[in-house]
Amino acid sequence: MFHLGITGFGSIKITFEFMKIRLLFNYILIVYLSTLYIEAKPPNILLVVSDDLGYSDPGCFGGEIKTPNLDRLAKGGVRLTQFYNTGRCCPSRAAILTGQYPHRVGLGHMTKDIGRPGYSGRVSPDAQTIAEALQPAGYRSFLSGKWHLGTEDPTKHGFEEFYGTLVSAKTFWDPEHFTRLPKDRPGKDYKPQDFHGTEALGDHALEFLDDARKTPDQPWFLYLAFNAPHFPLQAFPKDIKKYAGRYEGGWDKLRAERLERMKKLEIVPQGTVLTPRSPWWNYGETETGLNPAWDSLPAERRTDLARRMAIYAAMVDQMDRNIGRIMDNLRKTGELHNTFILFTSDNGACAEWDPRGFDIKSSNRNILNTSETLDKMGQPGTFHSTGSGWANAGNTPWRLYKHFNHEGGIASPCILHWPAGLKKGGVIDHRPAHIIDILPTFLELAGTRHSGKLDLPGKSLLPLLRGKPIAERTLYFEHEGNRAVRRGQWKLVAIAGGTWELYNIKKDRTELRNLATQKPSIVRNLARDWDAWARTNQVTPLPNDYGVGYLKERK
Repeated sequence: MFHLGITGFGSIKITFEFMKIRLLFNYILIVYLSTLYIEAKPPNILLVVSDDLGYSDPGCFGGEIKTPNLDRLAKGGVRLTQFYNTGRCCPSRAAILTGQYPHRVGLGHMTKDIGRPGYSGRVSPDAQTIAEALQPAGYRSFLSGKWHLGTEDPTKHGFEEFYGTLVSAKTFWDPEHFTRLPKDRPGKDYKPQDFHGTEALGDHALEFLDDARKTPDQPWFLYLAFNAPHFPLQAFPKDIKKYAGRYEGGWDKLRAERLERMKKLEIVPQGTVLTPRSPWWNYGETETGLNPAWDSLPAERRTDLARRMAIYAAMVDQMDRNIGRIMDNLRKTGELHNTFILFTSDNGACAEWDPRGFDIKSSNRNILNTSETLDKMGQPGTFHSTGSGWANAGNTPWRLYKHFNHEGGIASPCILHWPAGLKKGGVIDHRPAHIIDILPTFLELAGTRHSGKLDLPGKSLLPLLRGKPIAERTLYFEHEGNRAVRRGQWKLVAIAGGTWELYNIKKDRTELRNLATQKPSIVRNLARDWDAWARTNQVTPLPNDYGVGYLKERK
């Protein structure tokens, strides 16, 4: 030890000071080397998907609903304003998990087998899920939430643990509706008055993270697939109370307010024009029309509808709170820094099936709730939807909704967050991307290659995260005969049975100025490419009968 030739107590004091400096240096070196190790280690991956969330519902995308945790992710991450889905929950989840267009893996419609390869109703055995694709890189994978890929056990598709629903949630209040797999796993003991599906998904996500930490050398992938805010509208009274009275001004006022906030947030260009109220088609197509002006509705109907939207907002609020539980957990354990988080929705807001919304089950049935029943709405034993008017507001400023391939059906809010890999937060990126890009992104993060039988049509999103240029490409869409193709500034889109419409998305993303007759060569080229894609991906010939009551058989 150094004592500079000094003896006695002076020597001891100086030696002690040098020891402290040496310990401090060693500590700094260890922290630095640990940081290098964390940066070099493949990140943990958290994929959060909401169900039927409207484009403008989150606060960071212009909504009035309280979403502080999504807003925090947006502030520290990147918001993608042109992030596309497939227009419907089941096909979107197939595309998310396999990186394929849904028809290519048998889920072009829903989980009913109608006797065609693209519509078998079960994810193809040739498809490789994210969980399976990440296994070679040492990832452990967990799923808390909605599966909806037509098979009965997600743990047969690469996930170690599963809790949630195999299809859509029929109720949020009954623990028996939710499944724990593998079957030998003990279930949580919930008191009936405390159980809600959204809270339970948060509980199990945290449980799975605890399990993942038992093997600290292995990164983890957690798929948190909420059922909220998909119908039935069901939420705790304390959450509904937050929004009681908030929506009495109606959907016309709400759409205008949201658009102004979207412009201030730079989610949409300043010149964006609000679309007219969208049309609606009810269950069985026995009736159709335009969403009415709010002020034209009777007072009792407005009160009923305002309560429906308040419950919907409460469900989004609750979902955000559970996202916050996960973020707090990651922060406390030091994992947030090197966890890649992607949040999005599976499709646009749901209009099923008319402006009044439905009750009891998905159908034409509607109950006008008055003072005697308003407080019971959203509670056990009830079943409601918001209807097409509120869905139109949820998708502000776009046209149409879930099921369709206009922007209201296929545009999702999307947030990317990764402190270890992002130099600047609060970025808004307006370049187009698609949910088929999620799997390639995760593969690049993991430093591994795709080994599945089917080539991946998507591209990694990491260049968007890092502000790097990306090549122009073509994106394709189809659901229930609604179809679209997007290349560069041009989008070709049609409603089932209708003719192609052409829009310059760069100038007119609200799809108000149809240029099809003015640009026939662009229409022909894009339509030809859509036809080729449809043949290759098992989309066409389109089914004559989807085997569901709300779609008329094609003649």
